[in-house]
Amino acid sequence: MVRAAAALALALPLALAGCGGGGSGSGGDPTKLRVLDYYNNEPDKAVYTKVLNACAAENKVTIQREAVPGDTLIQKVLQQSSSRTLPDVLMLDNPDLQQIAATGALSPLSDYDLKADGYVPGVVAASTYKDKLYGLQPVTNTIGLFYNKDILAAAGVQPPTTWEELRAAAKKLTKGKQYGIGFSAPANYEGTWQFLPFMWSNGGDEKNIATPETAAALQLWVDLVKDGSASKSVLNWTQADVNDQFKAGNAAMMVNGPWQFPVLNEDTNLHYDVVPIPAPKAGGTAVAPLGGETWTVPNTGNKDKQKNAAKIVECLNSDENQLLLAKERQTVPTKTSLQDKFVADVPTMKAFSTLVKDARARTGELGADWPKAATKIYTAVQAALTGGATPQKALQDAQNG
Repeated sequence: MVRAAAALALALPLALAGCGGGGSGSGGDPTKLRVLDYYNNEPDKAVYTKVLNACAAENKVTIQREAVPGDTLIQKVLQQSSSRTLPDVLMLDNPDLQQIAATGALSPLSDYDLKADGYVPGVVAASTYKDKLYGLQPVTNTIGLFYNKDILAAAGVQPPTTWEELRAAAKKLTKGKQYGIGFSAPANYEGTWQFLPFMWSNGGDEKNIATPETAAALQLWVDLVKDGSASKSVLNWTQADVNDQFKAGNAAMMVNGPWQFPVLNEDTNLHYDVVPIPAPKAGGTAVAPLGGETWTVPNTGNKDKQKNAAKIVECLNSDENQLLLAKERQTVPTKTSLQDKFVADVPTMKAFSTLVKDARARTGELGADWPKAATKIYTAVQAALTGGATPQKALQDAQNG
């Protein structure tokens, strides 16, 4: 899942520069490891407690774990880097890895003979900085198109596969208080995350967002809001808000992720399914962004601890743990060889497993500069959806801003 505050630390390179040594203390017991992550809510907290403890026992170490709120993790890392108390094992939202790696705070996993062979390419790209692998990500997620099976069946509408079909379906499904589609377009990274499948699938590129391809994708969103197929409130809706609207029957379709399954499944009368986000034209490929977290080994100055920390990272990424984490967290294993087995066991994740194969890392092109592009994208989306500028003008202004 994208976390709105996770990649906000634009000053990281300066704040963390030169923080490579000292971490847990070079004289510390190598069998006692500190772990920092942001899985502080259930069920994730309990799931990772179980897996981390099992990995610790397997490798004959003990773990002192600290789980903090997602929007405080980077600040915590900044504080620990300045006091040279970085944890031995550090979890990062994958778009943040390259910023942290650029500072020298992380050790390359090649130092411990760890590789990402057989992983989804986009996941590897997210954990790589200057051709060196700094993290291993056991599971990932992305976004797809949810649809209310009963509402679409009653209207005689099939799940759309192209933009033209999406426009037509959303319009036909709009009546009374019911919108055809819901999506999240606030002025933060969540809004960018939701727009990326439309931008990327049409050939848009974050290196320069002021292109006809990205403008066409933004025009699609503008058209959906302008003709009433989507609520004007999408400008403020979080993904959780969109999910609430869908669950309540106020949106026949929505763009969202598998982390919403537990909430949706609370209503046994709600019958829904998920398909890939429609491509611009028939036969096209939907390109979605990769979410999820990667596990790293900070440079703490204690080489023995770092070796043991790497064993924990390796254990978290075992086939068994990838499948376990994926099933319990509504995510997708990152090893391609596990996809078929996973979908056979959890058929509701089929659409997301399909999307992940072609999905892209948000930092794949711009690396540590991704947050700047993400800000430009959501700024342009807001300007266009409010009617403040045409899509092309909004994108041009944001690109030059």
